[in-house]
Amino acid sequence: MASRFPLPARQERILLYVLAAIQFTHILDFMIVMPLGPRLMEIFRITPAQFGLIVSTYTFSAGLFGLVAAWFLDRFDRKQALLWLYLGFGAGTLACALAPNYHFLIAARFLAGGFGGVASATILAVIGDAIPPQRRGQAMGTLFSSFSLASIAGVPAGLFLANHLGWHAPFYLLAGLSVAIIIMAAKVLPSMRDHLAKEKGRPWDDMKAVLGRSNHWLAFGLTIVMTMAGFMIIPYLSPSLVANVGISNDSLPLIYLFGGGANFFSMRYIGRLSDRLGLLRVFTAVSIIAMFPILIISHLPRVPLWAALITSTCFMVFTSGRFIPGMAMVTNSVEGRHRGSFMSLNSAFQQFASGIASLLAGAIITSGTGGRLEHYGTVGIIGAGCILISLFLAKKLKPA
Repeated sequence: MASRFPLPARQERILLYVLAAIQFTHILDFMIVMPLGPRLMEIFRITPAQFGLIVSTYTFSAGLFGLVAAWFLDRFDRKQALLWLYLGFGAGTLACALAPNYHFLIAARFLAGGFGGVASATILAVIGDAIPPQRRGQAMGTLFSSFSLASIAGVPAGLFLANHLGWHAPFYLLAGLSVAIIIMAAKVLPSMRDHLAKEKGRPWDDMKAVLGRSNHWLAFGLTIVMTMAGFMIIPYLSPSLVANVGISNDSLPLIYLFGGGANFFSMRYIGRLSDRLGLLRVFTAVSIIAMFPILIISHLPRVPLWAALITSTCFMVFTSGRFIPGMAMVTNSVEGRHRGSFMSLNSAFQQFASGIASLLAGAIITSGTGGRLEHYGTVGIIGAGCILISLFLAKKLKPA
């Protein structure tokens, strides 16, 4: 039997914490590869463009899986769909841990990205179904705080394990965490079948209903440019800090510790502020501020560690902060009966956008003298341009 929504306050908090735990492992699985970039390029003797393929394979796979899942996701209990998808993600992460070479790692990233991306979309559909619109900003803040925890605890711990036990070790840790979380999720997540009570047509008819509304395409466009603005920069952040700014590999955990620590507080604050002042107003303000650290960090010369920490922390806070009101606006733009298919498609577009941004950045960036990454500043200018486009689309987007 499906649970009645909205849930009691305590059960709603438990739901959000479990969803955040699932999202934590998915985000960490994606994030941990990027600070491992200098190490992986050295071990596998690959170029920046080949490293970009490791990052983009994950996101392109999530996009492909999302396109397929969009046809069927609204025909299953949200709980059962999420559990099976998360199980596939755990298997893919274990395959990453077992990868003996570059090509095996690419295949394992394809598997983990596909299941993890659709699981992430299902999480957003669950929030849209279970959390009332007036609290979705705060709910998104709680969910996206998993990014902070991944930065504070996950990435430094993963880098510590990689430094002492080899680059495979963080993926073994993630696979073990996934087992524990899926057991917990199976026990505490409520059955969610209310969307199944609505009359369902053929999958193609449902898909036409999602694709036939211009407002939905505005939401897709907003997600795409929001994502590209950050992912022009993020995959090469750690390599650029090492090669261009002069930060040592041993100091990289501090970048994520400080950035994640600041995010842990800012995410929830931005979420509450979004519910109080309005999603569009907060999205606009945070996006405009985010342009400055994007441009600064992509042009950063050799500076002391403290200056790099300040710049990277501001970058993480405001670049990720945009997604709290932004994704709440996207979630509000679709009716509940189509939310699963819509969010799966939206996730697919998001993953394709991040993959394209990573590949585009990899095509622009070249290795210069002493391993320096050239043209990283050009990538930052493109990212800032994407933010300007996102502001235009956000003003046009309407709630369902």
